Amino acid sequence: MGTARSMDDVRKAAMRELPERAVNGSEPSATGGTGEEASVSDRSAVLGAPGEPIAAGESLAQIGSVLFNRQVSARYWHLAVSASTAAVACTPGQFFYLRCGDDGEPLLRRPMSVYQIHGERGELHFLYAAKGAGTTRLAQLLTGDSLDMVGPLGHGFTLDPVWRGVLLVARGVGLATLGPVAAAANRMGIRVTAVLSAQTERDVLSESYMRSCGARTLVVTDDAGTSGVPAMRELVAGILASEPIDALFTCGSQRLTALLQEMAAERGLPGQAALEEPMGCGLGVCYCCVRPIARKEGIEQLRVCRDGPVFPLAEVITRRS
Repeated sequence: MGTARSMDDVRKAAMRELPERAVNGSEPSATGGTGEEASVSDRSAVLGAPGEPIAAGESLAQIGSVLFNRQVSARYWHLAVSASTAAVACTPGQFFYLRCGDDGEPLLRRPMSVYQIHGERGELHFLYAAKGAGTTRLAQLLTGDSLDMVGPLGHGFTLDPVWRGVLLVARGVGLATLGPVAAAANRMGIRVTAVLSAQTERDVLSESYMRSCGARTLVVTDDAGTSGVPAMRELVAGILASEPIDALFTCGSQRLTALLQEMAAERGLPGQAALEEPMGCGLGVCYCCVRPIARKEGIEQLRVCRDGPVFPLAEVITRRS
């Protein structure tokens, strides 16, 4: 048996083969929250398009300082970290690979999509559920602690400035992933309608943030009986019939993804979906997060971490029970 390599060795090896989009950090991106302004790059009118890549060592290896780490509901925590210029230059939908402890336990980092990006203040925010060994360790971080991060990673969402309005539909922690989309769309003058799904209203933690970004929000919950597929179909159909919606975005639910695929196809609308998948390395080396994606040439087995996590909505193959 060969000598085992550390995660840092794996990370360094992966950096050498990452595509330019995975290490891109030069494109201005979402700075969430009211009053946070950021220009769209003159190089491209489409948010999320790759800019000039910067050195992998600068863009991927980050040490952040914890600003706060608050429990905001029975299940969720809100973590804010001061980060480098390269880190806060991430695009909506990209993620960071967080080291959960300094003693080697748990062994693997945890992938975490960005909830808020405050570029002018040099802050990244994450919203997560503390339910396993890694996230439980993250919940123990205190103000002033250091956080070892690898990122930004992956391909994020894109927004076309010619769009009049977009519809965001998400559930659970997926609500956090779409937060920066609302902020970016607002800065580009694109109207945002967000349907937020959760078990209870107490779990809809991104509503106030999305409202601060100018989004119109609609909350549906399990306990109110409004989050089922039939009710969601009626709600989304009403929105599409009454509002100028040019694209659909989703994250966090297989059944909602399948529903939006169907409704987007019926109306000829484009869409994008951020996929959630367990990851081993977060860099495309281990092939732990492979998902079948329907491309024109046929079904391809693609890595969510490196080829995604954002894919065209029509290409996602959902796992139906």
